[in-house]
Order: sequence, then C-alpha cells, then structure tokens
Amino acid sequence: MRDLPTGLPSELVPLSWLLGVWEGTGMVEYAIGDDVVSQPFRQRVSFSHDNQGFLNYSAQSWIEGEDGETTPLTAEIGYWRLARKLIEGDPGPAMLPPTAVPPFGTTESVETLRNSSGGFDITVSIVHPTGVSELYLGQVKAGRIDLATDAVMRTEGAKDYSAATRIYGLVEGDLLWAWDIAALGQGLRTHSSGRMARVD
Repeated sequence: MRDLPTGLPSELVPLSWLLGVWEGTGMVEYAIGDDVVSQPFRQRVSFSHDNQGFLNYSAQSWIEGEDGETTPLTAEIGYWRLARKLIEGDPGPAMLPPTAVPPFGTTESVETLRNSSGGFDITVSIVHPTGVSELYLGQVKAGRIDLATDAVMRTEGAKDYSAATRIYGLVEGDLLWAWDIAALGQGLRTHSSGRMARVD
C-alpha cells in the first residue's frame, strides 16, 4: 500500500488503495454455439476523486490486433462510495446544497461505519454506453472488494444482461479483478478477469 494523499476525504480512506490509473491485460470468455472462445485484451482503469466522499471510476478495454490495429471492447463510468444513509450534511437530491455540517469528516467517525465482519459496506454505480446501468452492493475489506448487482437497468435496445458479480483485490501491488455475468439467456458464469499495474 502507498501513503494516503494529503487532504483525502475521510470516507475515501477504506477505498484509497484503488486511487490512481491502472493498466494491464486480461482474458474475456464467451460462447459461440457450443464453443467457448477466449480472447486477450488490454485495459485502462482510473479511480479519482473531487474532494467529495466518492470515487470517480472509468474503464476502457480493447483488443490489439497483430497488425497494431485496436478494436474497442467496452467502456464504463461510475461512482464508488461507502454505503450509508445520506443526511442533511450531504448535498442533494439534485443540486440542493447541504443544510448541515458534512458528516463523517474524521477517520474516527468513518470507523463507526464498519460492518459486523470488520469491513465497510459499499455501493457502486456503473453505466455502459450500450444502454446498461448497474447498481452493485458489496464490501471492501483489507485490500479486497466483493460486489454483486442489486439492480440492472437496460434500455429497450440493449442486449440481455441481468446480473453480475465482480471481485477486486490488491495483490503484490497490482490490481486483480474478475467479472461474472448472467447474459444472453445464460445464468451467472465466468466472463472476464485481468491484472493491472498502477501507471500514474
């Protein structure tokens, strides 16, 4: 783990090991008829913050051809935060400003949010340009994050996609992850995984 950035909002301390830009490779698996195809890809992921109690998230993945050409796979953006009830000290809804002192301004007060297993409950919202929006619920604990969809919304033209789980872990300074999906009429199954190094 690296040192915490100066001025980091206290609510981001449990998620601070994600901060930065990560790049690496992975494998995606998908079925074509009775065959399962594995395809290597490259990925770039960014976790940042705007001095508020949530992380900004963005990810892009692409396939690199032998001729040097790249084919985009996916892009997604979202927000990661500790799960808690929002109160008068929080902004919103919409553009309404907070009407009290912001809550959880110290690491000691954030510690009161620990769950019974010693981690912190989190919520993650992720939006895809293909008409899919995901709301994940999960936990961060000791350099590991486990997420499962609580809701998936799709536009009328989006492909069938009904549920997912994701796991993230910090291993020897690298960010490892795995993503299982239920889509295209199939139940939850292995979909993709990767390993990335911090590049910023």
